[in-house]
Amino acid sequence: MGTLTTTARPDAPLDPPLDAEVDATLRAAADRVRAVAGERVGGMVEAALRRTLTDTVTTGADGSAFVITGDIPAMWMRDSTTQLTPYLRFLAGCAPLADLVAGVVRRQLACLDHDPYANAFNDGPTGAHYDPDDVCDDPHVWEQKYEVDSLAYPVTLAHRLWRATGRTDVLDERAHRVLRTVVDQLRLEQRHDRSPYRFSRDTAIPTETLARDGRGTPVGFTGMTWSGFRPSDDACTFGYNVPANLFAAQALLAVAEIAGEVWSDTALADDARALSGELVDGAAAHGVVPHPAGTPGDGARIYAYEVDGLGGVLCMDDANTPSLLSLPLVAPDVLDPDVWRATRDFVLSPANPYFFTGSVASGVGSPHTMPGRVWPIALAVEGLTGTPEDRRRLLQLIADADGGTDRVHESFDPSDPTQYSRPWFSWADSMFCELALAVADDASS
Repeated sequence: MGTLTTTARPDAPLDPPLDAEVDATLRAAADRVRAVAGERVGGMVEAALRRTLTDTVTTGADGSAFVITGDIPAMWMRDSTTQLTPYLRFLAGCAPLADLVAGVVRRQLACLDHDPYANAFNDGPTGAHYDPDDVCDDPHVWEQKYEVDSLAYPVTLAHRLWRATGRTDVLDERAHRVLRTVVDQLRLEQRHDRSPYRFSRDTAIPTETLARDGRGTPVGFTGMTWSGFRPSDDACTFGYNVPANLFAAQALLAVAEIAGEVWSDTALADDARALSGELVDGAAAHGVVPHPAGTPGDGARIYAYEVDGLGGVLCMDDANTPSLLSLPLVAPDVLDPDVWRATRDFVLSPANPYFFTGSVASGVGSPHTMPGRVWPIALAVEGLTGTPEDRRRLLQLIADADGGTDRVHESFDPSDPTQYSRPWFSWADSMFCELALAVADDASS
């Protein structure tokens, strides 16, 4: 998710046209939003839902689907999953959308089969790279930053497709092999000193490379699994990213269900459940810490963002998911609800060094962008994990903070939304749509 000069066509017409059934499904969804949030918000939602399908997805001859971020011509395992989030509610009733998601799952699994340490891939062996001088020169790989969520997101997408439709065509021999690899790699990285993975980039930006000749900062054993980079694509300060570990624990439960119910592979199911428990126990033992002293909430127990098992603790949150704020969305069955509620209070307060306030908005940002910028993704997550009133307020806030573009951006100045990063960021579009559809659901419940 590295920030690059825009290469996509943000003003391009919607071409090719959508399948008629998909078109009707999206129009009906947007009309539900219009009924509760007005014409402008509903129009933004409809345009965003269409734009992702028409301008980011390329379907291959084999039925797989390649998804770019919107402004970068590469496919991230994380982004290509989150970009599809608002469409998942329609899978049971719209076969063409189910086919599209199946195509994305096929491509994601093929990518992980090729290189489970990479975070972003090219559409074929094009040789394109974020940095041509990186150690990894595989022509299929755009970037080889190892991020735990890059393993977890494709698993959860395959699981949701299966549960929503009952289809198992994507859960083939390759899928079986890849899910075995996911479990084995997460377990190997519990003891990173045994790992072959290295990432080194010739740069003066410390978050763009790993210390110690590409091995990362030292870590002790905690039971959690190591990650070189965060969901922001920034290097971890400490090697155990707590929200990524809890997300991986949730994904491992999905692996266990698929392994047991689809493949009757009890060994893989048992391994996945056992490792999930180890990650949860590790997060509880090492990743739950006292609220930072001297701040509101002092004395509560909260989730740290990162730890190293050697005494290093980083209390913050980042807008990119999996984040601490997003845990009810990505790790609902493995989080501690009481710890998360205290963590939410921390994240949405000045105690979080990446919570920013301006005259227009307040919200979570990221060290990945300019200081003081608020991310619409985090505003959407705040709403999705909050109350119906939160959702309505934040939906309107995101729409009003578009900088006059009718687009949802990566980040914006909370006192001047005309100052923003990334003219077109499909993940932000999709999270705005997911929030809007949740608002519509609230109104009908």
